Amino acid sequence: MTRTDLAPVAPTEPGAPVPPAAPLLLGIETSCDETAAAVVDGGGRVRSSVVSSQVDLHAAYGGVVPELAGRAHLSLLTPVVATALEQAGLPGASAAGAPVDAVAATVGPGLIGALLVGASQAKGLALAWDVPFVGVNHLEGHCFAALLDHRDLAWPLVVLLVSGGHSMILAMDGPGRYRLLGQTLDDAAGEAFDKVARFLGLGYPGGPAIERAAAGGDPGAFAFPRAMADSGLDLSFSGLKTAVVNAVRRHPDATDADVAASFQQAVVDVLVRKTMRAATGLPAAGVCLAGGVAANGPLRAAFAAACDGAGLPLYLPSRAMCTDNAAMVAAAGAWQLEHLGPSPLGTPADPGAGLPLDVAPAGRGAVASTRPVG
Repeated sequence: MTRTDLAPVAPTEPGAPVPPAAPLLLGIETSCDETAAAVVDGGGRVRSSVVSSQVDLHAAYGGVVPELAGRAHLSLLTPVVATALEQAGLPGASAAGAPVDAVAATVGPGLIGALLVGASQAKGLALAWDVPFVGVNHLEGHCFAALLDHRDLAWPLVVLLVSGGHSMILAMDGPGRYRLLGQTLDDAAGEAFDKVARFLGLGYPGGPAIERAAAGGDPGAFAFPRAMADSGLDLSFSGLKTAVVNAVRRHPDATDADVAASFQQAVVDVLVRKTMRAATGLPAAGVCLAGGVAANGPLRAAFAAACDGAGLPLYLPSRAMCTDNAAMVAAAGAWQLEHLGPSPLGTPADPGAGLPLDVAPAGRGAVASTRPVG
């Protein structure tokens, strides 16, 4: 296969001097179809961020093919890491001495073959350089993305984490402290975007394709359902997807633009309503978006208006930090290394890993955590 361009993702002052007290971490992300590496210091400053996308490889199949993703990571990861080190002004992997103070990699959730490529290389580099290895939860990485762009966060935050595989509303009481407030009962928001885009023949990935098509449509053309909009904080999108299919079959002359715009508006309405309900009920000191769907322009605009009306700060990661990247992995790894220590080299890849949550056991006042102990 032809290697995609290794374009850096908006590094912050690449190659600038780092204070001695700020350790450098190399982050590696290969959980799905993005091969990524980044160098971030312990203060949260991005020295480099490189992402090589496999979108063109998987577009012909309408979604990610796990075996192809794993093979592509094998080809791409070494040059991506080399480029990240170079852009950070650090010596290459073959130079004498360790160029970084630790290596962090996503170990789950994700595609098992893809995870193994990144985790194995990260462990090998950590062993060769004699530096700590840190296994990072992919979902937690997304929660750290906003911290790379905002240093003055107030706690607690309500975080809407929306991606192709996950949709959840969280209370984030501080870095590494999460409580689950609501989650999807069926399809994730990003999954619904992909399925509707595939049905309409708009291409893959579905999120950007729907947004492009919707730009010329009427969001009020179809009154698609807002499932459970007025009850609780859980989410459901499978019925919305079915409603789109039925509407197109009933109205074969409907334009893709109107269908896409109406579908997108229904998703945005539910996500904003549920998240703001959580934020005002907590109450939260602010609202944060995370995950690939958080790059959606109408969703970002709707949250900006809702938070402005509620008098709540809105913390939006840059679009580059919403989608899968290694800077967020390195940032989460830096926090984990400082507060929990390194991970054993025997840490397995776990494709079904959940976000480590704080839980209050029944009948007890103490708060426990589902975070695994190395």
